[in-house]
Amino acid sequence: MSEVLATYLLTDTTDSEKRAEQIAAGLTVGSWTDLPLVKQEQLRKHKGRVVKVEEKEGAKENETQSVITIAYPEANFSRDIPAVLTTVFGKLSLDGKIKLTDLEFSEGFKRSLPGPKFGIYGIRKLLGEFERPLLMSIFKGVIGRDLADIKEQLRQQALGGVDLIKDDEIFFENELAPFETRIIEGKQVLKETREETGHNTLYAVNLTGRTSELRDKARRAAELGADALLLNVFAYGLDVMQSLAEDGEIPLPIMAHPAVSGAFTSSPVYGLSHALLLGKLNRYCGADFSLFPSPYGSVALPKESALAIHHECVKEDVFHPTFAVPSAGIHPGMVPLLMRDFGIDHIINAGGGIHGHPKGAEGGGRAFRAIIDAVLEAQPIEEKAASCKDLQLALDKWGKAESV
Repeated sequence: MSEVLATYLLTDTTDSEKRAEQIAAGLTVGSWTDLPLVKQEQLRKHKGRVVKVEEKEGAKENETQSVITIAYPEANFSRDIPAVLTTVFGKLSLDGKIKLTDLEFSEGFKRSLPGPKFGIYGIRKLLGEFERPLLMSIFKGVIGRDLADIKEQLRQQALGGVDLIKDDEIFFENELAPFETRIIEGKQVLKETREETGHNTLYAVNLTGRTSELRDKARRAAELGADALLLNVFAYGLDVMQSLAEDGEIPLPIMAHPAVSGAFTSSPVYGLSHALLLGKLNRYCGADFSLFPSPYGSVALPKESALAIHHECVKEDVFHPTFAVPSAGIHPGMVPLLMRDFGIDHIINAGGGIHGHPKGAEGGGRAFRAIIDAVLEAQPIEEKAASCKDLQLALDKWGKAESV
């Protein structure tokens, strides 16, 4: 019998074994012991099964915690993520201190999910870059800016040598810089910079609007030659992203933004784990890129959580690996830490760390590229800065991040 395994962290539960049995029955067949034997036999294939109960030391003094794993028969639900989440965590999410930390799917269930269209290798192939972390920058201060301003921002970032440029997540459809026009004009700007520098840069346009409009809008973006789509996936839902990823008329990489996810993941005792939501489920539902706060920046995740997301993005699985994108408050002095902790198969994502450079976005991009090269070549950062004024200016402004 095929099952989905759900793992939970329970806090302040007095009898974990009993609680686990209550959950297993309550989220499947309801009350079990009160059923006559004939009904028990009839419903046995639908009953949840307690797989494991482990006590652990609580995070706080006098706090009790346990980790329980329950198997839910796939016969109970359709093969879609909303059905799974409703089954294993629907009403349970409202019932005390309990956090869903992981889900394990059968191979059959996985075949119903798309995974990333491109994945790490596919994105690298588009760019022709295989030996280093990729560098991404973000439009900043876009509200109220007209198309001319947007195009100039795009140009300056591309001239700095970044590999990807994404819209800000709050850059919605507007009259000053319409969605389709941004794609058309953006392609022309990046064509010109590529001819000027020989460097290829991809632009991820923010896919926004009513859910019912997104598929047609994404198809139109593909027709216009868009490079990639940014999606505020947790405002819309994982199933929306899955639908886009499965659509053969939308042959574009999808960049999953973590906006709103903090409402589901931030508590240590409620909600879902960062690794499950931003790592595994993003990847399984079609994200080629998963953005999340880094352990070092202005909106920092605990290092353990950030590394767990990255692990879920790249570990061996039936799906292509997803590019992890640790973000928020990143400046060039953090690059050695990022490369130490996330290796080369991640994306360094910077907003203010590029735009806030004394020489503007072009200088900011060059500073990041220089320090990436220094780390790859095991060259002392100070030595590299002595030969790269842009890097020296960045280090003078932001310094070099200490180990975390």
